[in-house]
Formats: sequence, structure tokens, C-alpha cells
Amino acid sequence: MRTTTPGSPHISGRWRRIGSAAVATAALAFTGLGTAAQASAATTTATPATSSKVTWAATPCATPKHKGDLACNSFRVTGGTTAFQKAQAELTGKIAKVTPKAAAAAPTGYGPSDLQDAYGLTDAAASNGSGETIAIVDAYDDPNAAADLAKYRSYYGLPSCTTANGCFKKVGQTGSATSLPSADSGWAEEESLDLDMASATCPQCNILLVEAKSSSMANLGTAVNEAVKLGAKFVSNSYGGSESSSDTSYDSSYFNHPGVAVTVSAGDEGYGAEYPAASKYVTAVGGTALSTSSNSRGWTESVWSTSSTEGTGSGCSSYDAKPSWQTDTGCGKRAIADVSAVADPATGVAVYDSYGVTAGWYTFGGTSASAPIIAGVYALAGTPGSSDYPAEYPYESAGTSALNDVTSGSNGSCSSSASYLCTARSGYDGPTGWGTPEGTAAFTG
Repeated sequence: MRTTTPGSPHISGRWRRIGSAAVATAALAFTGLGTAAQASAATTTATPATSSKVTWAATPCATPKHKGDLACNSFRVTGGTTAFQKAQAELTGKIAKVTPKAAAAAPTGYGPSDLQDAYGLTDAAASNGSGETIAIVDAYDDPNAAADLAKYRSYYGLPSCTTANGCFKKVGQTGSATSLPSADSGWAEEESLDLDMASATCPQCNILLVEAKSSSMANLGTAVNEAVKLGAKFVSNSYGGSESSSDTSYDSSYFNHPGVAVTVSAGDEGYGAEYPAASKYVTAVGGTALSTSSNSRGWTESVWSTSSTEGTGSGCSSYDAKPSWQTDTGCGKRAIADVSAVADPATGVAVYDSYGVTAGWYTFGGTSASAPIIAGVYALAGTPGSSDYPAEYPYESAGTSALNDVTSGSNGSCSSSASYLCTARSGYDGPTGWGTPEGTAAFTG
């Protein structure tokens, strides 16, 4: 029998290398990964199979401050109705509410109990994760991170997670709790999303927020190393960018951490490989559209794809070698993604944020949501083996009931000889990997 949490009736970033010509306005919202090209669009209208017509903002997380800095887009629902609202209306018999254009007084997206139920985590989330630390790596400072996290957790009845009780800690990329980077409202919303999703899936976990001083790969990578140095065994990264010949050196400098589950957003531009999702040392996380269903699971998922340029990332790396546990034959190098979770803004998640915007509840989407969700699942599953690369774990459970196989939808066009890299099918495919969690068994060695 399904239970409910307050305000959540149970209805069951990316970084990018760009030149100075790409000038963007300050962000209204940040959730997923995007491109500077998309920054020119004020809104995007989509009609996913799982929801009614929905419009959301697509604005960059920050104006690049230096050449080579990274611009980020995001997806915040600003009109229409989300899957959460439609299901709530069916449950109560009332007309579905329209998502406000500004902050709402109550959530209009999925909450912790929804995500836990959808991914078979209800029992694990209640009892596992104590003593584990999930690190969230982002750029710039969110001055309200602790207060917003407390608001989210209090609303949903999750255990308190504060600096005072030792559950939450925020540091800069050098590990200092006092020497923090400059604040940025766009990245602050990304941080709220990441912190809330880690909380939703692993309420008993400690959370470490590591803020890089800028959105360059060097600084974000330094923040990843600092997170591991400070003891985190689970590190979530909700950013990405174009591949380059430098990626293999970044692999060894920033992401080669045996014994640590490093999750990375697969991207939000549809078909096409991105880095660091392409690193052979990380778990690349794709995105789905998630809605309630009358099936035995109570939920259904398909590939998140809003348009040819907006949807979950996937693809075949041009530079990174194929890890030994990948056996697909249509991609000679690293294939993306490994697993997936909800990312469609139309079936988005509830987030509380107050810095630089009207304080209140927002609904977000993007693979910036799915990466911390999967980091939380790894944490529920327990500490990885000291010499393991946890990206391999889901492959050991491939094709079993430990994963929900996503078999419908595509995120673009790709070679007919390797159509699985952009089109869902039974078994492994690029957009959703081996599928979404059904409990924690696929995320432990």
C-alpha cells in the first residue's frame, strides 16, 4: 500500500566550453544541461506522451566570466500541468492546477515518497545510508543552500540535515568552509536541485556540498578530488560539455577514483556524447519521463525527449576507451549512458529554492536531477569495494528484475547500424542504459 508525505499525494549543467560571443542573461532556473545556442530561446513548448502541454524556461545558469568558462541551461516548468499535478487531480477528483510562473506555495513536482516508490527504494531509504556521505559538486556559491535544504527536508518529514548535527557541510574546492567562491543565482538553483534529490533518495545520508570557484573543468575536477579527499564514497556531478582531446587526461586527473561511485549527467541536448559522462570511470546517467500507471509497478517510463535538441544525452565517445564491462558492438569506445532516472521537466521533481529568485517551490527537470538520484541509490546500496569502479555494478545485474528496462522512445537520429545508441530497446540502449533502479541490488558489487 502506498503512503503519502506532506504535500505529496502518492501518485502511485551542465558546463559548456563557449566563446565570448555567447552572452547570456542571468538564470531564472537551473536543472539540466544545455547549450549556449539554446540560451536564445525564452521558452520551450513540449507535448510529452506522459503529460499535457507544458512550457518551461530555458535560461543559462550564468553568464560566462572568462573565455572557456562554461554556460549552463536549465528546465523549469513555468506553465501547464506536470505529471504530478495530473495524477493528483485524478486522485482527488479535482481539476489539475496550472503550474505558476513564479514560485509556488506548495510543490507541483514529485517528492521523496514518489521517487522512492517509483524506484523500489521505500524500505531501503528508511533504513539504509546512515554514515554514508554523498558529495555534490557544483560551481559557485549558494549562500542559502543550508536553509533551503532544511526547508525541503522539513516539508517532507525527512531527518534534519544541518551543519549543527554534522549531517550537512559546505566547502570550497580547497576544502575550506569559510573561503567560498562568489555566489551565483543560477548555479544556486542547480545546487538546490542536487541537494534535494540526494535527500529524496537517501534521507539518512550525510551531504557534502563542494563548490568550485568557477565552472571550468579544472576547478570542477579539483572539487571532485576534494570531495573524495574528504571521504565521500558517492560523488554527483550535474554538468557536462563537448568532448575534447583533453578528456583522457581529465580522466586520470579528476575521475579515476576506485572505490567511489561517481555519477555524471548524460546531458540535455538529445543524442550526442558529452564529457565527463564519457569518462570510463563514471556512471553516466540518462533521463526518462516518469508517470504513474495501472501496471504492477505502478509507474511507467520512456526516453525523455522534448525535441531534437532537448532530451537526455547519449552516444558513443570519440576519445574515451570502452570500459571492460561494456560489450555493445555498435560503439568501439565508451557508450553513454549506463543507467537512468526521471529527467523530463514535464514529469519533473519538486525543489525548494530562495536565492536570487522568489523563495518557494519550483518544478525542475534535466539529467541534473537524475545524476544525484542515482548517487543516492548507490549510497543506499552501501560502500563500494575499495578497488571497484561502481559504474560496472549495473552491468552485473543487466537484464534482471533489479532494473526497470525502458523500451520506448528515442532522443534523436543515429546510425542505423547502431540505432540502440539513440533509441530505447529491450536490454541495453544509449538513452537509458540498462534501465532505472528497482531497489538497490544493481548498485552494489
